Amino acid sequence: MTEEDRPAEVAHETTSADSSRREQQLTGDGGVVKRILKEGTGIEAPDKGDEVFVHYVGTLENGDKFDSSRDRGDPFKFSLGTGSVIKAWDVGVASMKLGEKAMLICRSDYAYGQHGSPPKIPANATLLFEVELMSWKSIKDISGDKGVIKTVVQEGEDWQKPSEQDEVLVHYSINVKGSTEVLHASKEGGDEFPIDNAPVPMGFATALKTMKRNEKVNLVIQPKYGFPADRRPKGDSGDSVLEASLELVSWKKVEKVTDDGLVVKKTLKESKEWKRPNEEAMVKLHMVGRLQDGTVFDDRGHGSPVEITIDGEEVVEGMDLALLKMKEGEKAEIRIAAQYAFGPEGSSSMAVPVPPNATVFYTVELLSLEKAKEGYEMQDEEKVEEASIRKDKGNALFKQSKFGRASKKYKKAIDLIDYDSKFEGDLRSRSRDIKKGANLNLAACHLRLKQYKDARQACDKVLENDPANVKALYRRAQALMGSQDYLEAEQDIKAALERDASNRDVQALHKRCRTEQAVQNRKEAKLYSNLFAKMSKLPDLDPPAPTASKSGVASEPAVADADMPDVEAPQPASAT
Repeated sequence: MTEEDRPAEVAHETTSADSSRREQQLTGDGGVVKRILKEGTGIEAPDKGDEVFVHYVGTLENGDKFDSSRDRGDPFKFSLGTGSVIKAWDVGVASMKLGEKAMLICRSDYAYGQHGSPPKIPANATLLFEVELMSWKSIKDISGDKGVIKTVVQEGEDWQKPSEQDEVLVHYSINVKGSTEVLHASKEGGDEFPIDNAPVPMGFATALKTMKRNEKVNLVIQPKYGFPADRRPKGDSGDSVLEASLELVSWKKVEKVTDDGLVVKKTLKESKEWKRPNEEAMVKLHMVGRLQDGTVFDDRGHGSPVEITIDGEEVVEGMDLALLKMKEGEKAEIRIAAQYAFGPEGSSSMAVPVPPNATVFYTVELLSLEKAKEGYEMQDEEKVEEASIRKDKGNALFKQSKFGRASKKYKKAIDLIDYDSKFEGDLRSRSRDIKKGANLNLAACHLRLKQYKDARQACDKVLENDPANVKALYRRAQALMGSQDYLEAEQDIKAALERDASNRDVQALHKRCRTEQAVQNRKEAKLYSNLFAKMSKLPDLDPPAPTASKSGVASEPAVADADMPDVEAPQPASAT
């Protein structure tokens, strides 16, 4: 067969120009080779399970055409990666982009093998397919157990996807599979709800977390992913397979500000800016505070913007924490539990009294900000001066029992001068004194907050440079007792008494440590006695040897007067 006799679609397959095209080995054994004839668009390729549409022309090595979708006029449709076509196609098409045209050279073991496909394809034949990827529908088992099957009807925008706690705005329509009657549908303007508490089939939550903005999908939902029993609409028996069309219009990002989830930020208006405030930044904002029933108790900045300093004690702690996570230009709603707001006392100083233990809500728009100077922007003298100021602010907060806020000030003071090896003379001496005092005070904060590991680490920092520091030994012993490490605690107590045998606080702690250790020993003895008794009843089994245990009485170390921060006050709360 001459070049002119071959089909137009493959006429140039063997020309020298074609041989220079980019060639890809798609399998490690050379079984499938791809030569790109026309580049595709975008960066995405179809995935396993997707419904793909291709045009193709298949020829033998001698140029004889044995099949062509172009001759039939309709693209060929198949499910990718499911074994519904020859292996070479599953491999080759999975590597293609939208609109790409490529020549797939398929060795026989990736095609029809030793039997061929008579009468057109002989045994052990290498086949050539010119394939053009026209389009595909993404069909995925997104639940992993075929409980929710998702087919993409319209691709979404960007790359972001909502999280479980976000509030989404969606359009949807639901029917029982095989029925045209609408079972449940969204309002004309769409429905808005948090993904993790949706008044729709549970399969929606599974789907929405995989979707992009403006994406449209069709879902097939098995009964176990259907409506919750208490939200099931009339006409749904609970054992029906559901079909749904779903469009994700937009969403409001909801995120935890604190690890305990007691301060939560919901973004009402996104910002394209990336600038965020830091601690002690000056910010200008609109701000309105409401109680749970909607009563406004704080309307500062409702008309004219208000200016505040973050961590300047001008707003509740939860607001300071939330502002640190906002971008310039962002508008958000902040939900703040009482622990980070007005606490068990409430407040009578606001426009409307805030009752005790009240969760409050703020709507905030961060209009502009001026960041505080960071440590790397300061000269050495400035770092030491600023560290001293932060330590003093921490002491003031400690006296008000605001241990969380105080610890932040101490940490900032330490961070500013942590690397002071290049400081000279008096500056270095001042830096080390401030750092030692801040670490001791930080340990006291952690003890009050029952953060025993952190308290121990703060004491370790002091003892690295001052192994004989009695306060550091005393507070580390308290932290060790809090975690029921009594043997280590006693070592620190004895070391402290070697240096200050008359210290009454250390003596009292020693007595308490021994008492708690004795209680723990009795509990462990009883535990092992019961264990041995049970083991003795088992034939031919030797009871295990006792091992060290931390089980026993829970101990919350009392914080004596000597545990007050090193502020300028008479002993035992003496300055360091």
